[in-house]
Amino acid sequence: MGTTPALLDRLTALLGAGAVSVDEAAFRELPPDLTEIPSRDPDVVVRATTVAQIQSLLRLANETRTPVTPVITNTNVGGLAIPTHGGIVLDLRGMNRILEINADDLYAVIEPGVSWGQLKEALEKEHPELRFAYSLSPPETSIVANHLMDGLSNLSLRHGATGQWINAIEAVLPTGELMRAGSAAWSSSWCSRSPMPDLVGLFVNFHGTTGIVTKMAVQLWPNPKFRRRVFVLAYRYAEGYRFLRRLVRAELCDDIGGLSWPLGKMLFGDPHPVYHDPAEPVLFCYLDISAHFEREFQARLETLEELLAAERREGARFDGPLDIAELVSVEPGFQKFAEFPTRLDFLLDHPGGGLTWIGTYGPFSQMDRGVEAGAQIMERHGFPPAIVSRPMRGGHFAVLRLLAIFDRKNAAEVERVAAMNRELVDAVLPMGFLPYKTPAWVLDRHGASIDPVFRRLVGTIQTAMDPNGILNPGRWLKSPPRK
Repeated sequence: MGTTPALLDRLTALLGAGAVSVDEAAFRELPPDLTEIPSRDPDVVVRATTVAQIQSLLRLANETRTPVTPVITNTNVGGLAIPTHGGIVLDLRGMNRILEINADDLYAVIEPGVSWGQLKEALEKEHPELRFAYSLSPPETSIVANHLMDGLSNLSLRHGATGQWINAIEAVLPTGELMRAGSAAWSSSWCSRSPMPDLVGLFVNFHGTTGIVTKMAVQLWPNPKFRRRVFVLAYRYAEGYRFLRRLVRAELCDDIGGLSWPLGKMLFGDPHPVYHDPAEPVLFCYLDISAHFEREFQARLETLEELLAAERREGARFDGPLDIAELVSVEPGFQKFAEFPTRLDFLLDHPGGGLTWIGTYGPFSQMDRGVEAGAQIMERHGFPPAIVSRPMRGGHFAVLRLLAIFDRKNAAEVERVAAMNRELVDAVLPMGFLPYKTPAWVLDRHGASIDPVFRRLVGTIQTAMDPNGILNPGRWLKSPPRK
């Protein structure tokens, strides 16, 4: 699209010379997208640190019909912060203040640049009686971005996808107007989305096309005194998932996750596992159990042992439960699962630099089918079947995430992983597994199967909120700016 000298002059006047960059060095400083989706440089990078700056920027972008793509740490693997139409990349990393921790009403108000590690450190220092939930993304990544994309964390089994943990928001609309939603629209308290009309949902899963959230109230929870994280190793997928479904119904755990055997081998230092010995486990199940009182805690642990004993009586083979501390003493790689947030370096810090996934939400009852189908496709394309599965919100739905690392500089490998991802979506979507953080190519490929009235209403909302189409065009079938 390009930027004119006049536009650059106006941006500089609004935000200051130090906040506006057009050189390639500034583009390289932006966090890189990790996926196989082709990258594109913006025309200009703008770093905002105040709400007023964002308002001024969006008013100017509306006037000049300049696309604006908001970005924070960009470790999302849907390619959602690639400036596909050029224009302005708005870097929000400088807006990183924790504005309030309300210990009485169990919420924190944060800016978009606040990271998981930052909030954890603040709670441990100032409010150790409280806890937050943490994702498997690196500690330096954005809480607000995760919540707006309906991500997940180590408390999602109890509390669902993170979009449901938002009490209230402040957002700059694409027109430059400033609004609040949830209880903050009518009160100084940011404690709830009820009983207001739920306009917070206008910003969740819209992929940055309806506004830029500048403040968010996220829920906190009491921190139990007793906690144990254990692994249970299963030797057949069907037995492993049957046990996890029974465990969910027993309501014992804060968190349950299943890691396929390649991820287990990566933890043991094998970067490209290709062979599975039939004598080795196929599913590494990690479980978090906590309680406020010791008697309750011991009862939960005893119930876990009883469930495993019942499985073994039915002929299932399991190892464990193995305490995470014991596993770390045998293999230090398990330290990555000892405490969240954590950096999974075997996925992020490899020489090829590429990370991709088909991350989906769908019915837990179909997990066995999804894992088996996904594993076959990944192996056929030459990638180890690295699969993460997690029940969500008491088992009402689940995560099926199929991951691959690859060499971003190898064009043939990039095309191979893209072909694999297309086939994976084609396979799991009919089972009810819907891609979250949805890449644009998935909507291009399968958008026709979405309810047409729903699609039309999404477009109507986007147009009403962003009449000139400037904000993150190309997401959820959104058109580029109107000239």
